[in-house]
Amino acid sequence: MQSELDFIPSPRSEAITRLAARLWLPADPDDVFGFFADAANLERLVPPWMKFRISTPQPISMGNGTRIGYRLKIHGIPLKWTSEIHDWDPPRQFSDIQLGGPYRYWHHHHRFEPINGGTLVTDEVDYAPWGGHLIDRLLVRRDLRRAFRYRMDGLSVIFPGPPV
Repeated sequence: MQSELDFIPSPRSEAITRLAARLWLPADPDDVFGFFADAANLERLVPPWMKFRISTPQPISMGNGTRIGYRLKIHGIPLKWTSEIHDWDPPRQFSDIQLGGPYRYWHHHHRFEPINGGTLVTDEVDYAPWGGHLIDRLLVRRDLRRAFRYRMDGLSVIFPGPPV
């Protein structure tokens, strides 16, 4: 199965867009979830052009209610981002919800499903940028597409298939 990435209307609201990304990895769901359960690994999945750094002291114990602070740059503008973990259900799923940051609304749901001897990783991000649909279409979608392609490429390197 190849990776998929698409933008669709969110069932949450007309003002919210959903980015849906799916990637099959030839690895056990416990291992893939374990990688995501270590917050420090997030820095490995964010493109260098975003200058992303976790500002919360580490190690971070992940679970419902965990809050994580980040610093990043978008188009050269330094930003702070705080998220909170919800729906923590190892090794199946969790969500991170923006409490403060560059979006009016951000809800990122991560799912890890065993399939075909590996793991189907599904990211569903419901988001609403400041500036509405115009800013989304002009800037945000392009940036998110690049960031999630980088993420999916990175996961494919971290969890490669067996040598052929």
